[in-house]
Amino acid sequence: MDFESFVLAASTADLGEEPAAREHADAIEFRMDLAEEPLAALADYDGELPILATNRAAWEGGEAEDDERRLDTLCTACEYEAVEAVDVELAAVADEDARFVLDRASDHGVATVVSAHDFDGTPPAPELRQLLDQACRHGDVGKLAVTAADEDDVLELLAATRASTKGGDAVATMSMGEVGRHSRAVAPVYGSKIGYAPVDPADATAPGQYDLATLRRLVTTLSSDETGETQG
Repeated sequence: MDFESFVLAASTADLGEEPAAREHADAIEFRMDLAEEPLAALADYDGELPILATNRAAWEGGEAEDDERRLDTLCTACEYEAVEAVDVELAAVADEDARFVLDRASDHGVATVVSAHDFDGTPPAPELRQLLDQACRHGDVGKLAVTAADEDDVLELLAATRASTKGGDAVATMSMGEVGRHSRAVAPVYGSKIGYAPVDPADATAPGQYDLATLRRLVTTLSSDETGETQG
């Protein structure tokens, strides 16, 4: 998966929804932790969009309870041709529990997104940069999702996004919640490489997500504004 340019990932636990995502998405984020038989779904997948596989731990907002099993499943996902990237939590990588997933991904030419989530707030500016630096040290993309209490929190995240991007790192950032919702459209202007939106708006996988068509339109419009190209 090429993260040189922005990738809009349609989040779903049902790969059967892939045809509905094709018009607006660049990839499918397959939430394995929300699927009943994720490996069987990957074996049966015949869609056009590449897959970013996520098997989110319960301790980081997902539903996968058994850490050892979920990481083994994520490793197996790397073996499927359609899987071009996997998401691994920074905390799991930092204590070496998930290093073998990164190794397996590398062996199969699969990109890695190393992620951190804060559902309680937005850390101070130095910590934002530190988290992004750590994530990028381990993965091809460092993902940071925080929760904004006010507009200042969003500004801090955007500043960290810009600084990391200027430093040569590939990052994906967003402020969760209603206050930070606009960050999902604005962050790509500052360098964020991945956006997430549900195929079905009723199945949002994080607070404050736009629907897929809306996020595509906003990102495209803002990117056109930034580059000076003709606006739609």
